[in-house]
Amino acid sequence: MTGPWAGAKPGTGEPDGSDPDRFSILFVCTGNICRSPVAEYLTQAALSIRLGPAAGQVLVTSAGTWGHEGAAMEPFALQVLAERGIDGTEFRARELDAQMVAAADLVLAATREHRAGAVVLYPRASARVFTLREFDRLTAGVDPAGLPANVVARGRALVRQAAGRRGLAPPATAGDDDVPDPYGAPLAIFRRCADEIIAVLRGPVDRLASPAPPMPATSSAPHVSPGSADGFAAVE
Repeated sequence: MTGPWAGAKPGTGEPDGSDPDRFSILFVCTGNICRSPVAEYLTQAALSIRLGPAAGQVLVTSAGTWGHEGAAMEPFALQVLAERGIDGTEFRARELDAQMVAAADLVLAATREHRAGAVVLYPRASARVFTLREFDRLTAGVDPAGLPANVVARGRALVRQAAGRRGLAPPATAGDDDVPDPYGAPLAIFRRCADEIIAVLRGPVDRLASPAPPMPATSSAPHVSPGSADGFAAVE
């Protein structure tokens, strides 16, 4: 099968054609040079710390609805990552397409507009497309103890539970589900944006990675400040 319906299991809308032994997360914003790559790299770093070698079972990527194909991250986006010990200089932006949405287990969009854009590209994925804030809110009541131990099965179960909770925990206002775009803003706004992204990723990452393995005495993972055992490095 080709076209926007390729890559799905008939009748299920579940991702297909990708590695069945990996849970895939796709972050989406507009240009794929600010919010979504920052979320991608922060999540990769946190999972590397929390899961150790098992982090290889989670594929984290990003793309933009108007992606600046081949572009590097915005300088301030690179800086807020560097302040957390994360090197994003090798990143290059991509434009979102239907195949990316079809193959992802979980699509996390910066805003409701980006969520809609992903669903338009691949309608069958609607049950696994959320905004960042929405997914955090919908999974807040999920008991990690009730999820499978295997990280891939765990991630897919978490997505199903989030989809089943839609409508049960609406935001106070519709805009509460959006992470504002820092593009063109000063460094302070990029720092605030990174803090907001960390705040809404911390809960889902904790549920996906729980229980966390013990931290090794030495590690090649990104630097984490004391007290950041959840994997999100704070600026010292």
